[in-house]
Amino acid sequence: MTITSPTALTSLASDALAACGASPLGAAGDVTARSPITGGTLGTIDHQLTVHEAVERAATAFRAWRTVPAPRRGEVVRQLGDLLRANKVHLARLVQIEAGKIESEALGEVQEMIDICEFAVGLSRQLHGLTIASERPGHRLMEQWHPLGPTAVISAFNFPVAVWSWNAALALVCGNPVVWKPSELSPLTALAADALLRRAARECGAPDDLGQVVIGDAEVGAELVAHHGVPLVSATGSTAMGARVAPVVAARFGRSILELGGNNAAIVTPSADIELAVRGITFAAAGTAGQRCTTLRRLIVHRSRLDEVTARVAGAFESLPVGDPLHAGTLVGPLVNRAAYERMQHAIDRALDDGVLVAGGERMFVAEAPEAAYVRPALISLPAQTEIVQTETFAPLLYVLPYDDLDEAIAIQNGVPQGLASSIFTTDVREAERFMAADGSDCGIANVNIGPSGAEIGGAFGGEKQTGGGRESGSDAWKAYMRRATNTVNYSNDLPLAQGVEFG
Repeated sequence: MTITSPTALTSLASDALAACGASPLGAAGDVTARSPITGGTLGTIDHQLTVHEAVERAATAFRAWRTVPAPRRGEVVRQLGDLLRANKVHLARLVQIEAGKIESEALGEVQEMIDICEFAVGLSRQLHGLTIASERPGHRLMEQWHPLGPTAVISAFNFPVAVWSWNAALALVCGNPVVWKPSELSPLTALAADALLRRAARECGAPDDLGQVVIGDAEVGAELVAHHGVPLVSATGSTAMGARVAPVVAARFGRSILELGGNNAAIVTPSADIELAVRGITFAAAGTAGQRCTTLRRLIVHRSRLDEVTARVAGAFESLPVGDPLHAGTLVGPLVNRAAYERMQHAIDRALDDGVLVAGGERMFVAEAPEAAYVRPALISLPAQTEIVQTETFAPLLYVLPYDDLDEAIAIQNGVPQGLASSIFTTDVREAERFMAADGSDCGIANVNIGPSGAEIGGAFGGEKQTGGGRESGSDAWKAYMRRATNTVNYSNDLPLAQGVEFG
């Protein structure tokens, strides 16, 4: 396997940063950037903004931004979308370099940013309240939605810019500036996206500092979470991270949107179209090297199709081109770092106490990049539910489990602490409807004849149980970024009280 040299990666990253309007990489900055492609350092960049400074700037911007009409706020987001279109290739290149994604997935992530901008621009003219029938004559009862305040966004490395955009586009049209703490593994993509937002704001004559970026480790994130100047925290990461974030925000009576672990499953029924199922399973399990919150972790297959599906998926895994994501033809890039591979290997060792390794799992060593973690997706057959399947391993590791009837399959699907995404492959409409019913999948996402991985911005994204219950992106998710006010207007000359109360 050959990989792009560290010097070439640094040059590509600097060129992409400059194209987006951000500072290029140097040798003496305070923020160090790395790439999973080599496992080594790309360079450094200066960015010394503290959490307190960022929140203060956002608070100042909020006082002006909240009074701007929402359709005018939408103009900034429209301009951001146009700049993302113009710089799609450059930002996608940074996503590849920092997250290790193949080109089509990186371009798809930036397209997702463009899509949410389009959604938010339309939304800026639809922040609807209600007019409610009053029980009192000569009175009008109504609801209004108002900007909430500076919104904190804490994002993970695996979608280094899309998750920010889901939050930022909605928050901005709702009247809220954004303070963004990206993963310390992907600072360059954050600075490039921030530069594009700042340019969009300037070109629209919007207030300065609508977007702020603070870079650092978990301590920086903890400081942002605890800050009383941030009424809303949207945090994406592990369930363990969410368990730390939620009580801190709640203790100061803030709000949180939590997008946490997935541990997602797919059910393959006797009637399934196997060709369709294998394609969907392979992408869902191996795409982004298994490092999506919606990655397929558990494959629940009817015993009548178990051997066939296992063999087909194993063959697909063995044929996947693994390598440098910058090279044409690669379908599986590297894990984000060596620690991620070690966690995957530990999970495989535990699973083999009860199961059988059917395919994959081996690390592909690259002599010139000993810290890079290229690994072939692994498929492990387990006889039934075991303890290991309760834990999500953020890597291309898929467990195959048998079932005998649909009720059992749904129970297996639901029998984990997490509840993000799920799917069923079937040509039986009764099975499909049963899976989506109230006593079917308990996840926030329940798909039919596609895998659990991959979502459109038109539907609210999020999950239940230890996934956190948050919703981002489409539908009515915008309400989380606003405060609701109920207004009663008396246009009569009398003062009747509600519920017929008499006083006086």
